[in-house]
Amino acid sequence: MNTESTLAIETAALSRAFGDFDAVRDLDLRVESGTMYGFLGRNGAGKSTTIKMLTGILKPTAGNIRLLGTNVANDESAIGVRRRIGVVPEDLALFDTLTGSEYLTFVARMYRLNDATLADRINEVLDVLEVGADHKQLVLEYSHGMRKKLALAAALLPDPDLLFLDEPFEGVDAVGSRIMRDILDRFVNRGSTVFLTSHVLDIVEGICSHVGIIDSGKLVFQDRMDSLSERRLEDVFLELVGSTEEMRSELSWL
Repeated sequence: MNTESTLAIETAALSRAFGDFDAVRDLDLRVESGTMYGFLGRNGAGKSTTIKMLTGILKPTAGNIRLLGTNVANDESAIGVRRRIGVVPEDLALFDTLTGSEYLTFVARMYRLNDATLADRINEVLDVLEVGADHKQLVLEYSHGMRKKLALAAALLPDPDLLFLDEPFEGVDAVGSRIMRDILDRFVNRGSTVFLTSHVLDIVEGICSHVGIIDSGKLVFQDRMDSLSERRLEDVFLELVGSTEEMRSELSWL
């Protein structure tokens, strides 16, 4: 495991604007290596935009990004680092007309895994995540939960040092969710890093060691989970980004 930096992710004044709209503003993230970091916020707060900048899908309007100790502003450096990361994006972006095995083979070749390695890893990850028991089934026939698990399988395939997961548990049943959580726990325990978004605060509270909260594009909280002491994550979240008036809203007929 590469230990060149104690920070797996570090940003300075990271910003992204879409016209006159500031989706992310002056974001200073500090994500320690070997941790599970939960990145939280309301819908539209800037979570997915942040992940897209960190993974190179979107170019920042301003600011700097360091991943695994490397400044990724340089294109050559960025290519080397991105071979060491795995991503489950918000929209999944799977190839529907391939089988699960064919899709993973494509991903493995993009990461330049040799034939023996990719065959062993594909068989193992499909078995462990319980995806694609019917090897002729196309991805377009998968349930939403199976598609999520296939996307995670693809992200884990290159044995990355850093994993980005955008809503990984959405639509996954309780059994699948537990399998995924156990895999992520083992992934972090070996010294790798997970950066995930989720609206399921109970899951974040149960598996993450660190948490950051973004509101209207600004980072409003970042600390270790145990810094919350006896307070529930949901209460802290609502205190920081919720409106008392909104929470008291009522329907006239109820």
